Amino acid sequence: MVFPDAKLIDIDLTSGEIKKKVIPGEVYRLYPGGSSLGLYILLNEMDPKVDPLSPENMLVLSVSPLVGFPISGANRMTSTTKSPLTNTVGDSQAGGFFPAYLKGNGWDGIVIRGKAEKPVYLYIDGEKVELKDGANAWGKVTGEAEEIIRQELGEERIDIAQIGPAGENLVKYACIINMCNRANGRNGTGAVMGSKNLKAIAVKKTTRRQPVDKEGFKALAESVKERLENNISVQGMGEHGTDIDLEGFSEEGFLPTKNWTTGWFPEGAKNITGTTMSETILTKRDTCYACAVRCKRVVEVPGKVEPLYGGPEYETCAALGSYCGITNLETVALGNQLCNMYGLDTISTGATIAFAMECFEQGILDKSQTDGLELSFGNDKIMPIIIEKIAKREGIGNILAEGSYRAAEMIGEESYKYSISVKGQELPAHMPEMKPTVGVIYAVNPFGADHQSAEHDPVLAMDNDSWERRNLNNLGVWKGYDDIMELDDEKVRFAFNTQCFFSLMDILCLCQFVWGPSWQLFGPKDVVELAKVAIGWDTSIHELMLIGERRINMMRYFNAQAGFDKKDDYLPDRLFEPFQEGPSKGIALDREKFEKSLETYYEIAGWDQETGNPTTGTLKKLSLGWLL
Repeated sequence: MVFPDAKLIDIDLTSGEIKKKVIPGEVYRLYPGGSSLGLYILLNEMDPKVDPLSPENMLVLSVSPLVGFPISGANRMTSTTKSPLTNTVGDSQAGGFFPAYLKGNGWDGIVIRGKAEKPVYLYIDGEKVELKDGANAWGKVTGEAEEIIRQELGEERIDIAQIGPAGENLVKYACIINMCNRANGRNGTGAVMGSKNLKAIAVKKTTRRQPVDKEGFKALAESVKERLENNISVQGMGEHGTDIDLEGFSEEGFLPTKNWTTGWFPEGAKNITGTTMSETILTKRDTCYACAVRCKRVVEVPGKVEPLYGGPEYETCAALGSYCGITNLETVALGNQLCNMYGLDTISTGATIAFAMECFEQGILDKSQTDGLELSFGNDKIMPIIIEKIAKREGIGNILAEGSYRAAEMIGEESYKYSISVKGQELPAHMPEMKPTVGVIYAVNPFGADHQSAEHDPVLAMDNDSWERRNLNNLGVWKGYDDIMELDDEKVRFAFNTQCFFSLMDILCLCQFVWGPSWQLFGPKDVVELAKVAIGWDTSIHELMLIGERRINMMRYFNAQAGFDKKDDYLPDRLFEPFQEGPSKGIALDREKFEKSLETYYEIAGWDQETGNPTTGTLKKLSLGWLL
């Protein structure tokens, strides 16, 4: 086949100039979407040393050639930039319908540079691309802003990706939100958008794309029904959301609780788990474009929580719940709504509040510094108040808007040890004490701790002939483990191989809950089949793994140019300290094994042992010699 060209909208907000550019197919095949395409553009055109909130920083929103087809889990969008939270490369994915409509309008990405003199938003209707005055929407929460933009355009058939007041106020972990409840979260890409005075991007809804092999595509898409019937894990996630395992994690002793001081939340886990949500405040299951899984939650608490803003997922219930000792599901749902209204990452929001709570309980902060608020674990009354303060940068919220790591720099004393973060990004709710290779990935991941950058250890305890293990065999992973807390060289290789595949999924904008290396509906061979029947791409698992590995090394190279190296691959000390209570009492991550595993990881990845950065040979192996 002739690989398709990538069509880009290139906007200079400073001048208002809009250009349309093309990246030839022979280049696009090496960087086929997601942050792979974004990094190709950034590394060609931007100095990684730029201030993340300066006009010189660029923001790329990109999809992939596989987006927009009517099949479950193939419709996501990536935002790529320099992160204001971590100062590393910034990378984040979101689902919904916006990605499919962007691709349906004929565009593979949007490159945003400069800074508008006043607030603006972008409107895309096929080849018609124009900047609009955003003054009326500026300062409004996402639901209000979306309605204003629809009325101004006189068009209901649009989808909108936007920032809320948190992005406008440059909160370091602000998101880009679409559908008022789908987030490009974590790295603060919403703050970058806010720094450019870009409020939103609206795209016209379009018809579905047509695959090149209609019969082959139909067979793959229609197999979802049978796959769902035979996959208990995905069934459960669809029925009760990603929050289905929260209570079980607590019973095992590995639910981060009270700022990671314990892994046990007996007083509140049942209250905030997915089954309880289904039985109480859930009103319906929502979905992304063409997806049959329907894992998104929609909840309602009359007079308190609106369905427009969706419902909390596992990470949110942990971060706003167990991290903070909050046992009230309605409070967690309200916190989730406020984060979606203001455009805040729920993980960093909850983790930063938990950090402040521990500082308060340890006497490092007092009421004179917290605007009179009793920031103690379990105080659910202050949760909505503190979230609004963060979004508006008011009082103590102005400090916490920087994230826990920078807040510790400002607060001083011993507060550093209470920031449970890597590279300045707060840890998600999967504990390396139970999943040691997740800890390795947290440490080496270029954009900070991330739970969806590799597969998790428990899959290796499944039967050799299971669907999960057979999928992993396709990636060269075959060793099983009775003890999932073991950490040896083969475990590190498992982490690296699955990291490359997860990287590939993010590049191709595939949902990791549907397409994946192990437990999901589709496995690695199915990704190869999708590429073939959708666009005629005759690829292989080998090529796809190289594409995933290439992106990881581009990220690592970006960070190296920004001043990062091996010293930044660490985990918080708390993870090496044994738990003092609960089912996991006495358990901790083994520091010696962890440090040895980092050395093994660098060897496997082909990175320099002294710096932890890609060698010349590794870059050339991955067709990245041009970076040198």
